[in-house]
Amino acid sequence: MIPVSYSFRNLWTRRFTTCMTAGGMALVVFVFASVLMLAEGLKKTLIDTGSPDNVIVIRGSAGSEVQSGVERAQAGIVESQPEVAMGSDGSPLLAKELVVLYSLNKRGSDKPANVVIRGIGHQSLALRPQVRLVQGRMPKPGATEIVAGSSIARRFQGGGIGETLRFGMRNWTVVGIFDGGATGFDSEIWGDVDQLMQAFRRPVYSSVIFRLADSSALDRFKERIESDPRLNLDARRETKYYSDQSQAMATFLRILGVALTTIFSLGAMIGAMITMYAAVANRVGEIGALRAIGFQRRSILAAFLLEALFLGLIGGGAGLFLASFMQLVTISTMNWQTFSELAFSFTLTPEICIKSLIFSVVMGFVGGVIPAIRAARMNIVTALRES
Repeated sequence: MIPVSYSFRNLWTRRFTTCMTAGGMALVVFVFASVLMLAEGLKKTLIDTGSPDNVIVIRGSAGSEVQSGVERAQAGIVESQPEVAMGSDGSPLLAKELVVLYSLNKRGSDKPANVVIRGIGHQSLALRPQVRLVQGRMPKPGATEIVAGSSIARRFQGGGIGETLRFGMRNWTVVGIFDGGATGFDSEIWGDVDQLMQAFRRPVYSSVIFRLADSSALDRFKERIESDPRLNLDARRETKYYSDQSQAMATFLRILGVALTTIFSLGAMIGAMITMYAAVANRVGEIGALRAIGFQRRSILAAFLLEALFLGLIGGGAGLFLASFMQLVTISTMNWQTFSELAFSFTLTPEICIKSLIFSVVMGFVGGVIPAIRAARMNIVTALRES
């Protein structure tokens, strides 16, 4: 076999073309990894919004809290179930909540976007340990006060502490800012559920959320609730509920990513093929000499394929390095399930790194295999005569 150092030296000798080809592959891998990171960031933000020990109950035919309606009598039946955990004060760890959408203007651009306004109960914060108050205080029951998620406070007019928002024919004072722990709660506004129901003239709740006393008891609770003809309710783990909310958007992003990278990768593979063809043309005499001193065709084939794989790996590593900086970027988009604004960040995972590197190596292989075969099939005498 031809030493591996031979392939390295040839790539170093053709530094300019090596950099140009690897750069093209790096851009393709950057796009590929970025789209996967975007889909993963969206999914992680929504899934982390839920807790595996929490159960969310909504109307049976509703796809989300926004579309749901749970009557007070139905909420009372859910509250009385034995699977509901009790808090330290002896009251059920359960919250009856209202979710509505309202259009607010963004800071700087005055562009409107829908945001989630959530009416909460006194146990809502206890059910969500990932949420912590970072400024101010929680709203007092019965008062026209609200707290805003960190993303709302940063991006929307009137969302900062001490500022005022007007909706539901009332003025609401922002008395606190909370950090949702990079979850969907960062893009919500919270207030007293009874006050918000009056303001928006909503006679029913949107959902009931509670903590399971025994995490394995969900199936028993779900069967009893969903089979009760009085209720017409659907019960899901909170993590499953928020995972379902991310499916449509995440699938779209993955399809978009595959389409874009397919187009760009064709150009990168053609670039790699041209580079390797040029390498073969410039080293005809060298190939003839290698064959003359005893190296087999398969050794020549392996050497040129190794160079192409190196190119792909270099491009993949560079593309991943560039894509890693996208984790510093936070973007916002509309959640297609709730039609509300959702802020999230790019997320790089080991799985995305592995997929990106495999993709880059495959690009190098496809771009280098035909030139490598051509080099391996060269006639010794012809190659030496041409040199």
